[in-house]
Amino acid sequence: MAKKPIVEVDGLAKSFTHKGRAEQVLADISLRVEQGEIVSLLGQSGCGKSTLLNLIGGFTVPDKGTIHVGGEPVRRPRISCQMLFQDYGLLPWRTVRANVDLGLLSLQLNASERQERIRRYLALVGLEDKGDWFPHQLSGGMKQRVALARALALQPSVLLMDEPFAALDTFNRYYLQDELLRIQEAEGTTVILVTHDIDEAVYLSDKVLIMEANPGRICKELAIPFMKPRDRGDGNFQHYRKLILEAFRLTGVLPAEEYSI
Repeated sequence: MAKKPIVEVDGLAKSFTHKGRAEQVLADISLRVEQGEIVSLLGQSGCGKSTLLNLIGGFTVPDKGTIHVGGEPVRRPRISCQMLFQDYGLLPWRTVRANVDLGLLSLQLNASERQERIRRYLALVGLEDKGDWFPHQLSGGMKQRVALARALALQPSVLLMDEPFAALDTFNRYYLQDELLRIQEAEGTTVILVTHDIDEAVYLSDKVLIMEANPGRICKELAIPFMKPRDRGDGNFQHYRKLILEAFRLTGVLPAEEYSI
């Protein structure tokens, strides 16, 4: 019997009203994500990648179609599906430990269980010695690791990431990409990632969904089966990078400056 995907989207459509006029952002979106996969949504600005992520997270509702996460219909945000943004969302007056604890307050855990969760996930992201620091004392990469620890401490089955590394310099971005792979392997969390960076998509993903705009649609699905961690200079890496570039050229939506190439 075939295993049921952890995320299922069928026939999704979404419009927003602008100046009294409905503008369709997404049309006929269907996708499947298996347990433990990293799937990237890749496409030009305005193709609806972030809108699709918000729909899967339950932060907005579709005009048409269905979304299931873990076999349950998505109607509102749930603890089992956590979102990570570019903006770290840390409260400046709370320590690192207290920021991670913030999400745990909604769970039925006693104080010692919460402290053990905090300790475990700060150690997982390599910040076990920074628990008493405040956000202003941290680098951008460290802030993103705190945000990741806070999300993972809730032990979600699905982690949604909206360009989480885009604001970081190249070295921090590469480091956190490797950290994400390490943590995802340790936790078995399913990840859906929005990115503009073709190299990032090839480096991280088991599958890349290429989107086009007006309205947003998935125009190509590309599985990337070769082993991780991947070498950016390897022939396999360059092969899949070229396949994605060709897919964008065929859709006519590749102004080169839009992508990290």
